[in-house]
Amino acid sequence: MGLNKYLDSGMQERKYCLELLNDFGLLGCKPIATPLDINLTIKPNSSKSKPLENISVYHKLIGKFIYLTLTRSDISYAVQCLSQFMHAPMVEHFQLGLRVLRYLKNSPGKGLHIQSCKSLSLKAFVDSDWARCLRTRRSITGYSVFLGNTLISWKSKKQSTVAKSSAEAEYRALATVTCEIIWLLNLLKDLGLGNHMLPVSVCSDSSSALQIAANPVFHE
Repeated sequence: MGLNKYLDSGMQERKYCLELLNDFGLLGCKPIATPLDINLTIKPNSSKSKPLENISVYHKLIGKFIYLTLTRSDISYAVQCLSQFMHAPMVEHFQLGLRVLRYLKNSPGKGLHIQSCKSLSLKAFVDSDWARCLRTRRSITGYSVFLGNTLISWKSKKQSTVAKSSAEAEYRALATVTCEIIWLLNLLKDLGLGNHMLPVSVCSDSSSALQIAANPVFHE
């Protein structure tokens, strides 16, 4: 029964992606390996940018992407970037959206794979991109939380305030994923699973942020 449910979920995911490709005339397109170019910076609207005439098409595309991120964490960052231009999209933004569609063509049936595990434990990975937004200079927080070997929570979101340093941006990202972990622990506790999961491992690549988290007394 469990295998049948998993296969049915994969088929529904594939059906949704193929219908999305067909709606935008890309069913026969050549697939690509990444949703966005590596190190691509999507620039704010400029005088050289050409406004998109039919913005409802862009709204439809991004709306379907947002729904798809419920099971496709691999496009979360791209969708987060493109959703910032919903009010006044440019032609180049729509072209980047079509690139994400070409990425989905590469593996339309990909989704979450829930695996059984004898010892359940929470583990999180977190990172930030300092001053990534060229318009507001706010940083981007990204994290993934695993229960055993299964990805159960993820997010890519612009931070609410401007960080004055990369260490501050990384520390804010750590605080965000910590809030998510506390919420998950309370949820698992209600299900009778959260009493034996402490401590929770949180992995970050910022030595400065880790030092601040370990001893916040000596920092402002």
